[in-house]
Order: sequence, then structure tokens, then C-alpha cells
Amino acid sequence: MTVAEETLVLIRGAGDLASGVAARLHRCGFPVVMTELPQPLMVRRAVSFGEAVYEGTVRVEEIVARRVDDVSAARAALAEGVIPVLVDPAADCRRELQPAVLVDGIMAKRNTGTTLADAPLVIALGPGFTAGVDCHAVIETQRGHWLGRVLWHGSAQPDTGVPGVVAGREAERVVRAPVDGVVQGIATIGERVKAGQLLALVDDHPVQAPFEGVLRGLIRSGLVVPAGLKIGDVDPRGEPAYCFTISDKSLAIAGGVLEAILTYWTKPQRR
Repeated sequence: MTVAEETLVLIRGAGDLASGVAARLHRCGFPVVMTELPQPLMVRRAVSFGEAVYEGTVRVEEIVARRVDDVSAARAALAEGVIPVLVDPAADCRRELQPAVLVDGIMAKRNTGTTLADAPLVIALGPGFTAGVDCHAVIETQRGHWLGRVLWHGSAQPDTGVPGVVAGREAERVVRAPVDGVVQGIATIGERVKAGQLLALVDDHPVQAPFEGVLRGLIRSGLVVPAGLKIGDVDPRGEPAYCFTISDKSLAIAGGVLEAILTYWTKPQRR
């Protein structure tokens, strides 16, 4: 058995960035278990293993994930080459699983309970963590020169609240709920949309496309959301295939996680 095969990785969160990490580690031979909320609010659903919470089984690219109810079922899924997803917001399963690595991929922009004691190696994605205080390493998640860099000291760049620029579009790429209410999707992920086209309703309030592009993500219909929450994402590049494949950002962050794991186990002097 290889070092990777012996290194169980537990990932808190199963949205698009955490799923990119899971996919890259899975491809490298690491057994990966993921945890999620009972009703996750994922926008990029087509590339999120967390969709297994609703669908039971999902496929992202060539990798299959399946919702499981307990650690025993998670181990059985791993034996099949499937990524298990547990509804376990606090990742309490870590006590039984005893992972070698825990990755906080919740992307809450704050620490929701992860500690240095959760695993021999604890890695956190993005702002809200300090390496050496509540995790061993932080991975930079902000687009730009530092994206994917491993930080063994200090914190990631603070959250600006503004999405990174894609094809000249910034904050307007993100579609937000106009009011508190229940989401009803109208357009479908991967659909080419025109400026002003109806994408969804939130309690009968229209949510429209801000410009021409492709609907890259849309929150699941039937979920209750607060006003201002991100519920959609329009991609100005106009390429539907981007909606159904793991993003460059996710893979860059995943590369940072892989580097951190290999550094920790093979070159401890670099920590």
C-alpha cells in the first residue's frame, strides 16, 4: 500500500472548491471522505460532490460520490472507489475515522470549529484561519498571483467581498437573492442566457441575468434563502463545458492542499 493509500483525508464541506480538492486527491490515490450540512446551499451544483446529499449519488467528471449514513458505510464506499459524503456538519465522524489529514473547505470566511487537534495535519482553505493557531497550513483562495500557495505561517488574504475578475466581469457575475424567500429555478445550469433573462424567482421576485453568458451555477429549487445570498453565477466566457468541469481555481487550490500533505509527510523541515 502506498503512502497516499494509507493517508485518509477528511474534508469538511463539499461545495465546488472542496470538491476540486477531493477530486485531485482522489486521483492521486488518497482515500477521501467529505461532510456536509443537511441542506447545503451550493451554487455550482454540477461540480459539487455535496449534491449527493440531495441526489444520493452524483458524478463530477469521472468521479462518483455517494451519500452515506455512517462511518461503516463510508468505509464500504471507499473500498468501491467512491467518495462518501456524510451529513455531519461538525465532522464528528473524525473521532471514529481518525483521519491523517483534515481539510476545512467550508469557505465560511471564518473558522466554524476546526482546531489543530482534529488531525495530525489540519489544512484550511481561505481567510478566517491562522496557520499555527487553528490549523497547520492555510491555502490561499483569492484569485491572483498567490492563488493556491501554501502558508505555514500567518493567514490568507482577507475576504474582499468582491468576486475575482473573469473575462472582465467582477461583482456582476454573482446573482443574489433580492428578498428572503424560497428559490424557484427557471433557467438551467449550462444554458446560454441573454441580459435581463429570467433565471429564477425568489418568492415571486424575479432574478435576471446581468449580462449575456452561460449560467454556470444556480442554487437548488425549493431552498429558503436570505436576501443578499449568492444564488447564481453567470459566466461571461460563454462556454457551457466550463459549467460541468472543475474550475482552474479549484484545481489550483487542490494543488496547494496536495503540496501541503506531501510536504508535511516527506519534508517536515520545510514546515
